[in-house]
Amino acid sequence: MEDARQGEHTRRDRQRGFLRARSGSAAVEFSLLAIPFFALLFAMIETCIVYFAASNLESVVADAGRLVRTGQVQTGGMSEAQFKDYICGEMMLISNCGADLHVDVRNFTNFNSVSFPPLIDENGNVVDTTVFQPGSAGDIVLVRVYYTWGVMSPSLIGLSNVDGGGRLIAASVAFRNEPFIVPTS
Repeated sequence: MEDARQGEHTRRDRQRGFLRARSGSAAVEFSLLAIPFFALLFAMIETCIVYFAASNLESVVADAGRLVRTGQVQTGGMSEAQFKDYICGEMMLISNCGADLHVDVRNFTNFNSVSFPPLIDENGNVVDTTVFQPGSAGDIVLVRVYYTWGVMSPSLIGLSNVDGGGRLIAASVAFRNEPFIVPTS
């Protein structure tokens, strides 16, 4: 009986000692905080990269629009593929530019008639109804360029706005073409 009591007492002492022990507590606390910390850090880095890519796209579209506005696209006989290649050559961070980049250039007679289809349908799918109409001197032109950026953590930070967990990055510029003369051959 005495041995049973002694064994019970020794077991309680070990349990108390385990509860009072502090060795390893830093590792346990770190493991509890590391997952949310690194998830938040990764989300911030990913958000910064997405916004950098969007800013880069806006700058490139403004430059590409200038080529249309000044008539360089029209007088140089630049095709849609060449215009897209120009944009892809100026972009940073986009790996599959040729396949995933959409370029939509439309011309209008006045600003009141400017209309264009949406970039995303009601199911979150990217719509590819692009045309290439750089217009003539004095025409109103709308240049839209959009790209689906693959988001690594779509549900974690809510960056996803298209079906499949990507982020649609788009930029556009509208202007009236400057007077220029297209050489006749």
